[in-house]
Amino acid sequence: MIPPLLRLLLRRLLLLMGAYLCLRAGFFLANRAAFQEADFTQVVLAFGHGFRFDISAILLQNVLFLLLSLVPAFGLGWQRFLRGVYLVFNAPALAINIIDSEYFKFIGRRTSDELFTITGDIERQAGQLVGHYWFLLIPFGVLFGLLWYFYPMPTAQDAAYYTQEPRTIRRFARYALEIVGLAILTVLGIRGGLQLKPLRTGHAFMQTPPILGHVVLNSTFTFQKSFGYRPVERRHYFTSPAALRTALAIHKPAPRPGAPRDNVVILLVESFASEYNGIENGGKGYTPFFDSLATQGLLFRDHYANGRRSIESLPAVLAGLPGLMESPFITSNFQTDELHGLGELLSHHGYATSVFHGAENGTMGFNTFSGIAGMQRYYGLNEYPGGAKSPDYDGHWGIFDEPYLRYFAHQLGQQKEPFLSTVFTLTSHEPFPVPAKYKGKFAPGQLPIHASIGYTDFALRQFFKEAAKQPWYGRTLFILLADHTSQTLRPEYQNVLGSFKTPLLLFHPGRALPAADVHRITQQADVTASVVDYLGFAADAPLLPFGYSVFDSTTTGRAIFLRDNSHFLVHQDFVTELTATNQLRLYPYQTHSMPAEPLKNPDPRKLKQYGDELKACLQLFTNGLLDNSLYKH
Repeated sequence: MIPPLLRLLLRRLLLLMGAYLCLRAGFFLANRAAFQEADFTQVVLAFGHGFRFDISAILLQNVLFLLLSLVPAFGLGWQRFLRGVYLVFNAPALAINIIDSEYFKFIGRRTSDELFTITGDIERQAGQLVGHYWFLLIPFGVLFGLLWYFYPMPTAQDAAYYTQEPRTIRRFARYALEIVGLAILTVLGIRGGLQLKPLRTGHAFMQTPPILGHVVLNSTFTFQKSFGYRPVERRHYFTSPAALRTALAIHKPAPRPGAPRDNVVILLVESFASEYNGIENGGKGYTPFFDSLATQGLLFRDHYANGRRSIESLPAVLAGLPGLMESPFITSNFQTDELHGLGELLSHHGYATSVFHGAENGTMGFNTFSGIAGMQRYYGLNEYPGGAKSPDYDGHWGIFDEPYLRYFAHQLGQQKEPFLSTVFTLTSHEPFPVPAKYKGKFAPGQLPIHASIGYTDFALRQFFKEAAKQPWYGRTLFILLADHTSQTLRPEYQNVLGSFKTPLLLFHPGRALPAADVHRITQQADVTASVVDYLGFAADAPLLPFGYSVFDSTTTGRAIFLRDNSHFLVHQDFVTELTATNQLRLYPYQTHSMPAEPLKNPDPRKLKQYGDELKACLQLFTNGLLDNSLYKH
């Protein structure tokens, strides 16, 4: 039997759950045009999924009320005070959800703490806003009145349960147990369960179609989760949209008639920096298999990562979104922004899409972002046979690369063609383990990572050996690249460019690839544009303008990244730096090398051209995230 104190509290929280269900229904009906691609079943599932976010938001919003509710006092005065606290704390939550039913039409996402950044605007336009949206006061008044009217008050029996029972040690122990139990359940409810990472806004988008994530969410949750993030500073370099577009140097690939509907497999290899391979270093390296494979495909020798962290690589590769702010996009409060990932773009053309990562589900939010990018399935450690109890578990991060890539090859055979699938390896990550049975097999090198890279290269060899036996192999474009660089030994890589230098290899065992300049500048953010161009889908695909297709012969490419509070733009002739104080600097470019000091007398035309291009990219990136307008350029 549930004690009266907890039973009463549960009824009050359930009343709020009912209110949030009404708010979600109102939000959906007010914006149903935005969700018209979803069928009835998908909408129902989204409503069901939303209960998890409602529980988290309600419990966090009512922490003070929960604490006060534990006082075993049932007098009318105290209970009326509790009802006042309940209404005062939940009235703003009701209001923000109701406001969002209309505000969503303008910003395309649920509200965050941006309300505090535009407080002055709201105050100045308060009268006009009330005049235009007075009708929102009706649902607010109705819901507030229902909460007041149906708020459960204690009965005489409830009071008797605590007042008539003798005050014994057993009674106090039971009461203490009730408090501890409630505390545990509250913490679990706020964090959304027992999973590795607490519930985030991005978790709402892990379904089909991803747009329903806005239905799953509630505005109380997104508002709460937006606090604690370092704000992104708005950029004002260009006041004219036309000037911004010109400076962006946007390139849209031309239609490619007769393009194949091949499968696409992206191998994102942990810490697989250019410094470690032999083909880019005069034959001196630790990757004999990669070196041989590179001679059979297109190896882009001037390729750079868009970030130095694994968590920044997936948005760049699967959505063309480089990591140009200090906090990763995956954990930012911009997760609900409009983003058309590679999974979504290809699923519109009948592709089955998936992401594989042998680490614990939830690591770095990869499972969350996979859903945001429109990938239909995510396979993590939980899906691997045996999971963390498998003998293939490395004891640190997840499954060793060799068995996991074999597993990946077999799983691809079960995907419906055509398919897009991405695998993220993990063994070549600190502490750089090598399975016991392979100890001494790979050259130890001079850094701890070297032997681990040798093992990962061996694992790639086993993957392609297994894949070559599969019927889909000859119909597949393979894209191999790294997430970032790692430990460095070669002096020629110990500079700003060298710290981002990674390989990009396109390989197709069944057909010749389109012509491409392998010495053009490429970056991780080029992958999305390159895939849709290769498949002939670029004409109608919404693409971010940061990356180019590697097959686009009208441009020599570019790369952009953030390091030490400065932003860098890489071209074939110069590297441009924009410092935190908005100073522009120009450096001569060489593959993975740039001097420590900028040019003293740079070409003013180049400095302006590239400076404007870099500023335009940053303005679109920052303002686009703030305004949810990345695709409006």
